[in-house]
Amino acid sequence: MRLVIVTGMSGAGKTIALKILEDLGFYCADNLPVSLVEKFADLIVDNPNNMTGAALGLDIRSGEGLSEMDEVFRHWDEKGIPHEVLFLDCTDEILIKRYKETRRAHPLAGKGRIDKGITREREKLEFLKVKADYIIDTSMLLTRELRQELEKIFMKNQEYANLFVTVLSFGFKYGIRPMPTSYSTSGSFRILIMRRNCAAIRGKKYRYRNM
Repeated sequence: MRLVIVTGMSGAGKTIALKILEDLGFYCADNLPVSLVEKFADLIVDNPNNMTGAALGLDIRSGEGLSEMDEVFRHWDEKGIPHEVLFLDCTDEILIKRYKETRRAHPLAGKGRIDKGITREREKLEFLKVKADYIIDTSMLLTRELRQELEKIFMKNQEYANLFVTVLSFGFKYGIRPMPTSYSTSGSFRILIMRRNCAAIRGKKYRYRNM
């Protein structure tokens, strides 16, 4: 059974990732107080009940207690409890756009600037990003594309080479518009690059970067 910590930037898609993992058979809990995380893991490990795994969502809403996860990870390593960290990232520009579209307030921005809150959040989450086994940049990912990547990791257990390139999308949404004489076309595409951090100390680490 797999125990996965799902974390990352607010607005990067953590809630969606948890829903996808739930569809894949994971027992999911979101924003559990850090003081209860170890008890949660103990219950899951001792009573798997034929579950695919368990996923626990943690983010900046945990407040100052979030830093206590370092101690939790150390205890799990000592007890031999296998665990993985999935970190969802996103560019500042896209995060700001998402917050403006939904008219939500950033947890650390208050009534101030969103970008300032994002900067503070990155600083507080850096230790989790460093520990992450998987880092997915959702800046240009559709929900179905995120589902595909999570299925590869947590259901198909695919092994990736040091450099693996997948073309996710290319073309014109409504086709090429007819022209009376001649026409030229241009397009752009994005690719998802997954790199293995060969210098990782613990476990296999895959880093996702959109180009």
